[in-house]
Amino acid sequence: MKVKKPVAPLLPKLIETDFISLDDEVIIEGLTLKDQDLSYQDVRNLVFRECQFEKITMNRNHLERFECSNVIFDHCDLSNTEWIGASFHQVHFRQCKLTGTNFAESYLRDCLFEDCLADYSSFSATNQKVVQFKRTSLNDTEFVEMAWNHLLFDSCSLTGSNWFHTKLADLDLTKSTFEKIAFSQELLKGLKVTQEQAITIAAGLGLVIDE
Repeated sequence: MKVKKPVAPLLPKLIETDFISLDDEVIIEGLTLKDQDLSYQDVRNLVFRECQFEKITMNRNHLERFECSNVIFDHCDLSNTEWIGASFHQVHFRQCKLTGTNFAESYLRDCLFEDCLADYSSFSATNQKVVQFKRTSLNDTEFVEMAWNHLLFDSCSLTGSNWFHTKLADLDLTKSTFEKIAFSQELLKGLKVTQEQAITIAAGLGLVIDE
């Protein structure tokens, strides 16, 4: 099966600004913002549309019912932000720090994670369609009970990732690496791996491999 790749955000001519405020019920549209710290905020119904954020810090935010479309996050630190139940459409995370970031129960469409650090993050119970992780560290990340279509991993590290209760048919992990990984045994059918990866999975299932 040919896997679709995300469509890059189509951004209009952006207006550069020096400051924005994250508040409830606010729509931030058509802006480019650099070098600002927007951490430790609790905001509801915030919307980002057709924006570009560069070197923005958004640590430990709780963003409830967050929406994000046609947005680029470039060299941003988004660690430990809670995006539970959010919506992301045509969003590009480029060289971002996403350690411990929580995307649980979110919808992701046409999204690209490129050269990111996303260890200990959670994508559990997400719905992902046409999403690519490229050269991204995803160690100890949760992919539990995830629904997906056209999901692509390219040169990623997935050691310690957890895929329990997630369908794996047609998922291709051959271009990525892992030293240990957790799957639901009954959902392994159709997963594409290398011979070395198959041995790692078998050992994790308790099989004794006679060399």
